[in-house]
Amino acid sequence: MSDSFDVLWLSASSVLQRFDRPLVQYLSRHLRIAHWEYHQSQDEGSSIDQAVELLYEFLEDCDRSVHLAGHGMGGAVALSFARRYPQKVRSLTLLAVASQPANTWHAHYYFQRQLFSISREQILASSARSLFGNQPPHTAKKLIAALDKDLEQSPTQHSLFKLVYLPKGGVSMPMMICGSKTDPIVNSPALHDWMNWFKPEDKLWECSQGYHFFHYFYPQEVGEQILSFWERHDLHLVEASALSFSASKS
Repeated sequence: MSDSFDVLWLSASSVLQRFDRPLVQYLSRHLRIAHWEYHQSQDEGSSIDQAVELLYEFLEDCDRSVHLAGHGMGGAVALSFARRYPQKVRSLTLLAVASQPANTWHAHYYFQRQLFSISREQILASSARSLFGNQPPHTAKKLIAALDKDLEQSPTQHSLFKLVYLPKGGVSMPMMICGSKTDPIVNSPALHDWMNWFKPEDKLWECSQGYHFFHYFYPQEVGEQILSFWERHDLHLVEASALSFSASKS
């Protein structure tokens, strides 16, 4: 199965994975990318461990390691998987994932609910502005609805009663950390803290703007950086990228 793709993009939210599409589409012009999405029914409990085990079932029959990538909670799942099954992962690319991987936008939402006596709707509206910047009213309304649904579907174990933390630290395979200088959720200090566990082959890169979903607003700029990282650690990808470029020129 692994011969059918070079990179596996992870998504932990069916409602937010639309914001991954511009970047995935850009990358797929150069490499073979598969998309894996975590689905949770209303009767299932939230669990990153469950997401990791489902991902292992998907990759169990792969005959070679793959490049894993993900944004936000999808990146947190990728990180947990890479630590548990390092033999399955060739490199790890994390977008908007803090050095404390559980510090997602969900954690910020629940922290505000604990701290302030304001409604769920008011905090979701504030979260939408933080994650996407100021948007027209009709767009903001759709974003609020998407965030509201993501709170129910995400494998995060945060709640009004307790914020959960995940182990900090690095991984054994090459790792790239991407973020945005205007992201209030995973800010520059949270990104640069990763360097405490960096190996010589690891890379940190920040987009100059774009908020939390910078890869949606600047897919080509982000994609060029990621492609460069992957190609540096995989000769097979260099050859595949060159073939793709030749085909597009002919």
